[in-house]
Amino acid sequence: MLPGEIALVTCPPDYAYDKFPRPANVPEGAHIQWEIELLGFEMPKDWTGLDFTSIMDEAEKIRTQYVLGNRLFKEGKFELAKAKYEKVLREFNHVNPQDDEEGKTFSNTRNLLHLNVAACHLKMGECRKSIETCNKVIEANPGHVKALYRRGMAFMAAGDFEEAKSDFNKMTQIDKSTEPDATAALVRVKQQEQEIEKKQRKQFKGLFDKKPGEISEEEDLDEDTSGTSREVAGDAPQTSAPQTTAFWPRLLTVLGRLEWTSMLFKVTFVVVLAYLLNRWFN
Repeated sequence: MLPGEIALVTCPPDYAYDKFPRPANVPEGAHIQWEIELLGFEMPKDWTGLDFTSIMDEAEKIRTQYVLGNRLFKEGKFELAKAKYEKVLREFNHVNPQDDEEGKTFSNTRNLLHLNVAACHLKMGECRKSIETCNKVIEANPGHVKALYRRGMAFMAAGDFEEAKSDFNKMTQIDKSTEPDATAALVRVKQQEQEIEKKQRKQFKGLFDKKPGEISEEEDLDEDTSGTSREVAGDAPQTSAPQTTAFWPRLLTVLGRLEWTSMLFKVTFVVVLAYLLNRWFN
């Protein structure tokens, strides 16, 4: 299409309004037609031959221009926003600052773009990619508090609570003014840890409350009522080694459902298991 041309676009229901409220004047199952006029388009600008100041101006336009970058992010179009930020980062491979002042400007802008990309990854649920992108900033500037905060949030979303707490604590050590944000983030980490530990305790509830063999003995009584009848009638109960075949399948079933995110819980589990095995064989 050329600017000024009009195209007629026909869409079936599943593309036209299936995921959105159907207008009252549109019958169910109807195909929708739109007239689309191309008003204009913008060609990508060639940065070849531009001086440093011009390149930085173009980068800032792409990053903050109303119809691109930040606007796309605010609209929830994180993939498109990320593409805009990454385009500028690719162009930065050809930028050569000429002095310290230009180098500082270049570094700050590049770090900001990396953090914007990390924010997009985090919004899309790509926690590991967000962490990797933040690492690019932190490796060059270990004291970058915004990068530490964003990486901490990504660690928390990924369930790596110890790493998240480490980043939030580093923030306050580097810049005391970040203490309110870091403290609020640490509270969120603690809440998530408690929720997971509560869930894990619920999964383990009752598993180790009985002595070895009791689980299988009770299950045998539930399944075989004839043995109970003989005991009530006065027959001497037969003594035999505890039947433990049901204990291990139950243990394996519970282990398969565990979320191994709490180091404290892991240590506690190992200690309890060692205690039970010691009682079992001794």
